[in-house]
Amino acid sequence: MQTISIHEAKTHLSRLIQRALDGEEIIIAKRNEPLVRLEVIREKPRSRHFGGLKSLVLAMGPSFDDPLPDFADYAPPALPHVADDPNEYQA
Repeated sequence: MQTISIHEAKTHLSRLIQRALDGEEIIIAKRNEPLVRLEVIREKPRSRHFGGLKSLVLAMGPSFDDPLPDFADYAPPALPHVADDPNEYQA
């Protein structure tokens, strides 16, 4: 941490900003009394890309697509069963 005067901060602002970006704490003082701290606001956010978590899910259980009982009141009415095999409903 380095404490500097306002006059010195005005004279060397670009250098002080670079030092703050490098991780140094800079305190600006007036008459040897600390007033403000020069610090980096935030780092650049990481860019997002589609499919970034694809390796996270390794497998889904067989009940993954089953209806959830808690949402039964919100689900549309069930459709009648349609035979996959045309011979299933022969009389």
